[in-house]
Amino acid sequence: MKLKPLLALTTALLGWSLASQAAEPLKVGFVYVSPIGDAGWTYMHDRARKIVAEEFGDKIETTYVESVAEGADSERVIRNMSARGHDLIFTTSFGYMNPTLKVARRFPQVKYEHATGYKTARNVGNYQARAYQARYLAGMTAGAMSDTNQIGYVAAFPIPEVIRGINAFTLGAQVTNPDATVKVVWINTWHDPAKEREAADSLILQNVDVLTMHTDSP
Repeated sequence: MKLKPLLALTTALLGWSLASQAAEPLKVGFVYVSPIGDAGWTYMHDRARKIVAEEFGDKIETTYVESVAEGADSERVIRNMSARGHDLIFTTSFGYMNPTLKVARRFPQVKYEHATGYKTARNVGNYQARAYQARYLAGMTAGAMSDTNQIGYVAAFPIPEVIRGINAFTLGAQVTNPDATVKVVWINTWHDPAKEREAADSLILQNVDVLTMHTDSP
């Protein structure tokens, strides 16, 4: 799972860098939905950014903005990056999809890669990790571990990637424990440790003895 974003970044960078013979370095921007921190989705994206920057050296220049809210804030940040001469911009959260497409129409010379979305344009691509495969295996483990047959899932938003993960996890749990039930609490945010803890506590009070999550912090 963790290698997929890195492979996507590297493949895109290779494509754009080989296509450009300009003396100036390829300018690549990253827009993050949460703080970089020391774990999670944004952390792994930024780790990939650093690895790619080291690999390509002075051929590219990378910048990033963290903790960018989905919606109007993300549109503003993406637009500003585009106006400052970035050649390639990674918009790394589902809620950045429509803002990315809107900005892309104004900057046809800029290439955009959007994470987890389902819309594309001439200069907008998207990428996704097959996280559901790992979630299926995690579900198998959770089902085998549970004594109460009650498993908790703290989930961010009811969007395709999260629902796909819940379904895969549940199917895996029921392979090793046909009586297992997965209880989901939606918190409607990617990063809010206080809400995540509150959701986890509420699930524990419902006799859950194994917990998992799809948010951006543990």
